[in-house]
Amino acid sequence: MIQLDNIHKHFGRTKAVNGITLEIPRGRIVGLLGENGSGKSTLLKLLAGVQFPTRGRALIENTAVGPPTKAWTSYAPETNAFPKWMTAKEVLQKQALFFRDVSQERCDELVRFMEIPTDVKVGTLSKGMQARLRLAAALSREAKVQLLDEPLAGIDPLSRQKILQALLEQFRFGDQTMIISTHEVAETERLFDEILFMHQGLILLQGSADELRAEHGCSIVELFGKVGH
Repeated sequence: MIQLDNIHKHFGRTKAVNGITLEIPRGRIVGLLGENGSGKSTLLKLLAGVQFPTRGRALIENTAVGPPTKAWTSYAPETNAFPKWMTAKEVLQKQALFFRDVSQERCDELVRFMEIPTDVKVGTLSKGMQARLRLAAALSREAKVQLLDEPLAGIDPLSRQKILQALLEQFRFGDQTMIISTHEVAETERLFDEILFMHQGLILLQGSADELRAEHGCSIVELFGKVGH
């Protein structure tokens, strides 16, 4: 589903992504782990087509990341990207006009499940409720690739449980590919089929979550504490 070929992204002298080559198969949920500044968000932005590589290439279904792949890729950034003056309902309506793959039935279901107040302006929503809205917008699309950047960061425990349940219930196993960047490994570990550990723009460790647990004799949470230190 996803192929990266020696991909780099530099900001001046800072090498946010520093020569990554890997393949991610279809139908897997991938945990993208690493400390702050390791390059996780930049890697997701490169896959989403929000940023473009300094060199190297990123492919989704053998197509270079760009305008064509945006139709297949759903991206939820870590911070609010919606106009604060719009209501949640207006945000979701605008998205449905912009993307052809929005499922109105799924969108309505997510709004009900996560108890999002649709007539309230985005700017007045709590941080947890904004996170729920970003996730509802991302998951309402029937995209082949879903990219979620820190969906649990700074979120209250109740919202976290709602978000995790929504992720499991909406994911189409065997059809979609989902990459979740997160520091909340204890809560999300059970979701992951594959793990990518990033450090200073590189992939230090990757593989099946089950195989990594068996090989290192510890949980992904414990392994996360060791990698890069």
